[in-house]
Amino acid sequence: MLLLLAVSLLWAFSPGLIKHFLGDLPSPAVATVRLGLTFLVFAPFLRSARLARSTAVWLAAIGALQFGVMYLLYLQAFRFLQGHEVFLFTILTPLYVVLLDGALNNRLRPRHGLAALLSVVGAGLVVPRGVGTADVMMGFLLVQGANLCFAAGQIAYHRTRPALAHLPDHALFAWLALGGFAATAVVAGPLVRWSTFAPTGEQWLVLAFLGLVASGGGFFLWNRALPKVNPGTLAALNNAKIPLGVALALLVFGESADLPRLGASLVLLAAAVWLAESAGAASPPAPRRENKEP
Repeated sequence: MLLLLAVSLLWAFSPGLIKHFLGDLPSPAVATVRLGLTFLVFAPFLRSARLARSTAVWLAAIGALQFGVMYLLYLQAFRFLQGHEVFLFTILTPLYVVLLDGALNNRLRPRHGLAALLSVVGAGLVVPRGVGTADVMMGFLLVQGANLCFAAGQIAYHRTRPALAHLPDHALFAWLALGGFAATAVVAGPLVRWSTFAPTGEQWLVLAFLGLVASGGGFFLWNRALPKVNPGTLAALNNAKIPLGVALALLVFGESADLPRLGASLVLLAAAVWLAESAGAASPPAPRRENKEP
């Protein structure tokens, strides 16, 4: 759980960096470069464990959804929304996590659902007010599509990981990263004029941070930690980046913040995690069987 919180703090930097430094670059190209850098880090581990072809394809499909399609939609939303508006519209992700998990298990755990709602309310306390109206609906739909993809990928990996307990995390994540990069590259190929794609040195530094640290390190650590918590806790912690981002802006960058709202948000987030954890570990899903290649 602490690892998920640490990653949330890391991700709190991303929206501001994307909006202020990468706004003039085509979003499919940004997604492809970012996940391409992530894949480069983990590519050497693709063959560190022998996976059945079906399992490798399944992991790549999870990565394509959780990282690739998610980023394509998420980054495109910045064309229609301000950075804080994108932050605002991600607060519904916990609901998608618990609803998808409940649908797959044919049972919605009330404590997990309430934990997700508390997390949404808590995050909503600190998001900026006064969202504009121009293009907001298109941006909202894009962010919700990204939220659904990220939630579905998390639940899929949460249910798959126990069957692959004999394999190291980095070997599995290599296939997830491959899937994410492939999805973005397929979309960006015909849409981006790569001959004119010329980021400045500052933009390359931001892309390197996002690809190697925020995505490479952040997604790896997030997916490594998520099987160790129940879906309710996972749902609640999906929104931790929002109050943490406000606290970061206050403590590190000297920005102003509504301290009572921030305090109430952190209390509700803690209450959501406590509620989910007090429900006990969810019953493990039926694992997908992993067969070695002959």
